[in-house]
Formats: sequence, structure tokens, C-alpha cells
Amino acid sequence: MTTPSPSAYSSSGPLAPSLDRAAFLLDFDGTLVDIAPTPDSVQVEPGLIDTLLRLRDLCGGALAIVTGRPIAQIDHFLPGIPTAVAGEHGLTLRRSPDGAEEPVSASPIPTAWQQQAEALVSQFPDTALERKKAGLVLHYRGNPAAETPFRTAIETWLSGQDIFEIHPSKMAWEIRLAGIHKGNAVEALMAQAPFAGRIPVFVGDDVTDMDGVRAAKAMGGYGYLIPDDFRTAHDFRAWLAQLGENA
Repeated sequence: MTTPSPSAYSSSGPLAPSLDRAAFLLDFDGTLVDIAPTPDSVQVEPGLIDTLLRLRDLCGGALAIVTGRPIAQIDHFLPGIPTAVAGEHGLTLRRSPDGAEEPVSASPIPTAWQQQAEALVSQFPDTALERKKAGLVLHYRGNPAAETPFRTAIETWLSGQDIFEIHPSKMAWEIRLAGIHKGNAVEALMAQAPFAGRIPVFVGDDVTDMDGVRAAKAMGGYGYLIPDDFRTAHDFRAWLAQLGENA
């Protein structure tokens, strides 16, 4: 196991390795941006683009977004910034900005489930269906009364099969391929340049990020969660900006 290097910035936040040795693997929703009522309505905070660009340059390009979203959505919100993106919890992977998205070999969500999900969301105002390449998410942030009906429906769909799993998220239920998680994504990214040989720093905010936290720590790096290690996502972003300013 690699021994973490001395902290580059620790006086007002968690430890981080010196930037010439660090690799940053960051969640998007609830971490780099605040949670919004719907996935499409998130806002990129002023100054975040500059922070990420500076950090990317200082750590030799070893900056990745590890997200539950499809890669195309990260390109929309953070165009040209991350060196690499792991989308849909690691189901899809792009290792460089000009690289191709690695092919996905996955079973698609059954059409019947998608149709039933559409019908279910239509019954509950202020809820949303998010489609993915090999999964879907039912969001109930705008209508907490939908939490139990959504879970019950998903459990019914998944009964008797072992290809897909149900995963809780913040005010949402997700159907995802079994065995796909952010820990795998962290390991895959850290295996190749410009990440290989560096000390991983993974930051997230949700139960779906725990696999990424564990993977980073297992490699001798750092794994942090909001609100356990940073009180809010804004506090994390301020810490991230300070890292670059103090370099």
C-alpha cells in the first residue's frame, strides 16, 4: 500500500497529497454541483471551471469525474475540463478528453420496465425518470410520497433475475447492472496514465460513492464524503479552490 505524502493543504480542511503526486477523482452531483430538483437543472457555480482547470494543470492532467450520469452530460456541464470521465458508475469510461468512449457490453433495460417507469412517474407529480444506457433512475425529490411506490415497483420488476440491482440514492431509486460501481471505475482510471503512480483523492456525497471511497483508501489514498468530511458541497469546492491557490 502506498503511503500518502505530506498534506499540501490541511489548515482548514481534510488532508490532500502534494499536487505533483495527486490524482483527483470527483463525483459530480452533490459534490461539484449542488443537488437540484431535476438532473437537468443543476447549476455550475461561478469559479468552478477555473478551479478545475488550474487543478488539472497542477496535477499533470490527473483529474477525472466519476459519476452516475452518462458521459455526454458531463461534457455538457464541464466541456473540455476533465482529463477522464467514468459514467454511469463506471459502466462507461473515457480515459482522455480526445479519447473514444470505451465500448459498452451490457444488457439494456427491458422495454417493459421503461414503459412501466414512464407510467409510474406520470402518476406522481414532480417526479422524474432518468434513462441511462443500461439502467434508469426514478427521482422523487419533488414528491417524497413516491419513495415507497417507486421502490415497490422496481423490486417487482427485478424479481427472479440477477442481471440488474436496485440502488438507493439521494431521493431516488436506481436500477443498475449488478457488479457495476464507482470502486471499479477508480481502479480502472488509476491503472493508466496520467493517473498511474499517483495518490488518489476521491470525493463524493452519497451512498453510491462509498465504493469509490473504499477503493481510493485501499490504494493508500484519500476518500472523503459530504457531509462527513466537508459540511457542504460548497465547503468542498472552497477547499478544492484553496488547494490550487496554495500550490
